Amino acid sequence: MNQLAKSSSFENISNCQWNNHSKWKKITVGDVTEAIGNVPIVKLKNISPVCIVSECFLKLESCNPGGSIKEKNAVYLVTRAEEEGLLIPGGTIIESSSGNFGVGLAMIGAVRGYRVIIVVDAKTAPPFRRMLKAYGAELVDVPLHEADESGSMQKARMKRARELAATIPHAWYPCQHLNPLNTEAHSYYTAREIEAHFSSNLDAVVVGVSTAGQIMGIARYLRPRFPEIRIVGVDVEGSVIMGTPAKPYKMTGVGLSFFPPNLELSLLNRGYVVPEAIAYSVCHALARREGLLLGASTGAIVAGGLHLARSLGDGARILMINPDGGDRYLETVYDSNWLDHNRFTLKQGEHLDDAIASLTPLYF
Repeated sequence: MNQLAKSSSFENISNCQWNNHSKWKKITVGDVTEAIGNVPIVKLKNISPVCIVSECFLKLESCNPGGSIKEKNAVYLVTRAEEEGLLIPGGTIIESSSGNFGVGLAMIGAVRGYRVIIVVDAKTAPPFRRMLKAYGAELVDVPLHEADESGSMQKARMKRARELAATIPHAWYPCQHLNPLNTEAHSYYTAREIEAHFSSNLDAVVVGVSTAGQIMGIARYLRPRFPEIRIVGVDVEGSVIMGTPAKPYKMTGVGLSFFPPNLELSLLNRGYVVPEAIAYSVCHALARREGLLLGASTGAIVAGGLHLARSLGDGARILMINPDGGDRYLETVYDSNWLDHNRFTLKQGEHLDDAIASLTPLYF
């Protein structure tokens, strides 16, 4: 083929792509807060043999501007606080966060001109700390000796955030762990996006459980519209949310040392409590088999989703929610020294498939 023919072929292909409005859209927004949501949904193909007979989808919330689903909570809660006069120009946002929600608040605080203080602890990974500081947030550390009996720092962080909010003028503490508006945020954003993408043909949604904002917002919106849909929660081993024994765990993004008040177990069809080693193994498998470098909790969520696909049988359509990207876990989940130090042994191939198959679902 001569050079002119090559050029013409390229132009034809390019024109076809740009004229396909379902793929190529020119989008301009007023600021970063308007760029949140409507992230891609990808179909998993290589992570497990079950993906050959079932349709397993992953909603990439890691594609939000700040890299996580928690930006939806952040912009929704900040906007509501502004409307209600709880957050005024020049005010201060204070929150307890191990990572993503703090990053979301810092991002929005930067564009709207608020001072942002995030209460963190030793479990907050260095990449999160650097991201928070890059957005201009101030960090307040809670010492390890204030951990509760299960080794969790959440209660101590929340206590410190309340103290700061009581002493700093014009401070607003959204308290993500207890705030009922967290669920509204995901009914407004995430659930509507799911409805628009899948119309009525979806068998299950698999969501990580922590403050319960994501899963309850999705459940309350979708259940009336998808009467047969299954809502499935995923937790990490060591968390107490689903009634399993408390013990120390390293994962952030899912899990709590107390039962979240926003959670209604009656709205869930089943749950999975996933060991960290399986979750991190799935993270590595997603990177190497699907080209998706995703966060720690995504490994647990996908493990639960793949087990669910096995149990539902051929033809099932399952959507799993990816909360964040893997770039912020390069010094932990994707670092062999960190894995060895914490005695996590990764499983691969058939051994990983068997480990996922061995998970035991909880029913509510």
